Amino acid sequence: MKKILLAAFLFGMTYGSFAQKFADEQPEEKGFKKQNLFTGGSLNLSFGNQTTALGLSPYFGYSINKYVDVAATLGWNYISQRDNIYNGDKLRQTILGPGAFVRLYPVKFLFAHAQYEHNFIRYKYIPPSTSGQPSEVTHLNANSLLVGGGFASGRDNYNKSFYYISVLWDVGKESNSPYVDNLNRAVPLIRAGYNIALFQRSGK
Repeated sequence: MKKILLAAFLFGMTYGSFAQKFADEQPEEKGFKKQNLFTGGSLNLSFGNQTTALGLSPYFGYSINKYVDVAATLGWNYISQRDNIYNGDKLRQTILGPGAFVRLYPVKFLFAHAQYEHNFIRYKYIPPSTSGQPSEVTHLNANSLLVGGGFASGRDNYNKSFYYISVLWDVGKESNSPYVDNLNRAVPLIRAGYNIALFQRSGK
């Protein structure tokens, strides 16, 4: 009896191990999977010497597999500067930038990021009240190609929600780009945010 129980136990262990290995080796299901949908974005708020900056960058995307995410995004930024050229003047800048990005994950906690944006830029210059001059509004367009990388706090095969931080540079460097300085040099763009799995799967 003991030999039969021992044999049954060993068979169960062997079968369970084989079944788990077989399940692990099965190819992923093909086609669209709603559990691969995600959303998220970043929010920035800063106050400095005569400067206020607000920004919001939501996105909606899909994990093609455990290595690749793609998403459509919409960036909005507002910057207000006082004493821009003269004492008492103001410069207000509003940027709306629709676009798309791809993220590549060589490992689950690091990613490379490439993003295209088309920026609609509105400048409003308000001269000092004592100048008697009217305000001036200028509309500009600029394309941006943002390239860089980042850290993800918990992305895995089960598309769990996670925090992320990234550093990007505009390698296109168009003259009107909001991501270059007066000498047309790309300035680092630091973004931190949260990625939300919409139909999160359970995992280990």
